[in-house]
Amino acid sequence: MQDSVSANTMTNTLAQYRAVVGRCKDMYVKKARDYGTSWRVLRGISIVDQIYIKAWRIRQIQETRQQKIGDSIESEFVGIVNYGIIALIQNAMSADAPTDLSYEEAKHWYELKAQEIEDLMQQKNHDYGEAWRELSQQSFVDLILVKLLRIKQILANDGQTIVSEGADANFCDIVNYAIFALIKIDEAKE
Repeated sequence: MQDSVSANTMTNTLAQYRAVVGRCKDMYVKKARDYGTSWRVLRGISIVDQIYIKAWRIRQIQETRQQKIGDSIESEFVGIVNYGIIALIQNAMSADAPTDLSYEEAKHWYELKAQEIEDLMQQKNHDYGEAWRELSQQSFVDLILVKLLRIKQILANDGQTIVSEGADANFCDIVNYAIFALIKIDEAKE
């Protein structure tokens, strides 16, 4: 009985997860049409800072329950997902890769990295039993901020770690935390 409940929950999670990633990808694609791949000039620390700004803004709204800019918490989490995937794309591309990617190439890279992150989510969900469903939106933001501080330290160490995961693993976790937050936002709307 427990295994069938777990399998049903994971099937639902996978559908929810893919729906959220689809929305994030749609925003990424629209921005690629508007701006091209201007993000290709961003260095690792700049991407970390972009995500930090978004996560910190969410935290401020959570704490003060006030905001003066119309961008929603939901849109900030979408931005975190997309910048996290952009960081993984940047890290995978060679230093001499062109700044301007074709629309199709940019989309392909996004899909490749999104699939890698989904695969990781499925492995972790298997081992952790979907514990993320018990976390609050505040915890997701705090975990994202911790991961960003870790990445900053890794970058300060020229990408070297002694016993810890590297920057890419932390970016994958950040993306998954933001996706989980978006799933919970969707569930609260139902």
